Amino acid sequence: MLGTTSRACLFSSAFKSFSSFRPLAIVKRSHSQQQTAATATMPPVQYDYDLIVVGGGSGGMACAKAAAGFGKKVACLDFVKPSPQGTTWGLGGTCVNVGCIPKKLMHQASILGESIKDSKDFGWKVPEDVQHDWTTMIDNIQDYVHSLNFGYKVALRDKKVEYLNAYGTFVDAHTMKTVNKKGKEATITGETFVIATGGRPLVPDIPGKEHAITSDDIFSIDKAPGKTLVIGASYVALECAGFLGGLGYDTTVMVRSILLRGFDQECAEKIGTYMKEQKKVKFIRPSTPSKLVKKENGKVEVHYTLEGKDVSEEYDTVMFATGRYACTSEIGIEELGVKLDPRSKKIIHTESEQTNVSNIYAIGDVLHGKLELTPVAIQAGQRLAARLYNNSTRLTNYINVPTTVFTPLEYGAIGYSEEEAIKVFGEENIEVYHLCFTPLEYTLPHREENTCFGKLICNLKDSERVVGFHYLGPNAGEVTQGFGMAFLLNATKANFDDLVGIHPTCAEMLTILDITKRSGESPVSRGC
Repeated sequence: MLGTTSRACLFSSAFKSFSSFRPLAIVKRSHSQQQTAATATMPPVQYDYDLIVVGGGSGGMACAKAAAGFGKKVACLDFVKPSPQGTTWGLGGTCVNVGCIPKKLMHQASILGESIKDSKDFGWKVPEDVQHDWTTMIDNIQDYVHSLNFGYKVALRDKKVEYLNAYGTFVDAHTMKTVNKKGKEATITGETFVIATGGRPLVPDIPGKEHAITSDDIFSIDKAPGKTLVIGASYVALECAGFLGGLGYDTTVMVRSILLRGFDQECAEKIGTYMKEQKKVKFIRPSTPSKLVKKENGKVEVHYTLEGKDVSEEYDTVMFATGRYACTSEIGIEELGVKLDPRSKKIIHTESEQTNVSNIYAIGDVLHGKLELTPVAIQAGQRLAARLYNNSTRLTNYINVPTTVFTPLEYGAIGYSEEEAIKVFGEENIEVYHLCFTPLEYTLPHREENTCFGKLICNLKDSERVVGFHYLGPNAGEVTQGFGMAFLLNATKANFDDLVGIHPTCAEMLTILDITKRSGESPVSRGC
């Protein structure tokens, strides 16, 4: 698919330099051309566009609009191939259509259900049998998403970017063949290209896989999902299972090994425990499905092995959330010689997002070894355009980027997980400060105490520089965004201690951490 630059949450890692990477020459000249060039200056080649952006997601649109703002003639291609279930969507990419936006709104629906229950203890008279209507939620979310699709078209038009709803395939380094939804073909040329095609859900190759949906489908299905099995342990899996459980659906998560691979595992397990105990989400682990069978009653029978025994169970809905793949095949870049990572098929690039074909760049989820986050793709697109057309030298910031996982117990993180910090700095060189706490809002409804958690990981060899931030609790995105500035300024534990907290808030807990793991003392908070 073209045009799906999305959020996907991976932790930041040390930036890898590709300074020794040499772009390939684009134009091959014949002997006669070389002779002519030696005696005369060739006139510049005329292209249809100064820049063609392949992909109309958040990063692609940001790049296209920025380049047009610098006076360049720009085209933006976007075309969505339907999911195996036939789901398609409009301009804006994964984040807007089948990612961050509808996910956060469904997460909010789940939070509101919990707040309705809590409100009784705050004096509100609430009927006992409060029901949630799936269709109303879906219709309202989709109406909002469609309004965004329309707004993006208007924004591109206002910036004088030509929007082409067509699938593009490279013919050569400056030429692309396009095919629109009616099958009409055209050829366009460009001086420079930016690949921003994003990714799509990865579906395991097992019998009956066609009977499952993915995150491409869950946000627009008309019928309530009913009893649901979510296969996978990624942030997508746990976020979707979390809001489904919060909306009252019988929800199970099938986990192959660990939760939230790449994230702090102490925090990941706390999220799993919270979902199981507070949201009644069931977990099957360790296990993977062997086949799916569609039954006459319309349900899907899932076969799997657990503790050495063959097991099967029926579900109304089965959803794969087992990872994503980069949309780099079937657009002709391999034929051009653009280098891809052999395993991930993501694009190898320089620190300035340039591929080995000198007039082709890439941003967003298609980049090898970079963060799959919407704001990162947006910054990359804007800064790339500024470097290309406005004499800028500013590179994209891929280090210590704040991120949040919107599970029922929200999780915000910056920098290293504890496992990564131990590998990089050595266990003896890190100090971990931690605290379990109960938000004030949880007290009157008598929610489970000390389910929320804060942790700072500090480098003892660098004046206790904070290299890892982890927060589990309400409003994790807002809390984590604020502390992200501290990382940009290389804050130490002493800086956190000097910061006066706002009382009573959850964020203030990160300013009063004084218990270390090394001490062996209990991190459980008592009182406010």
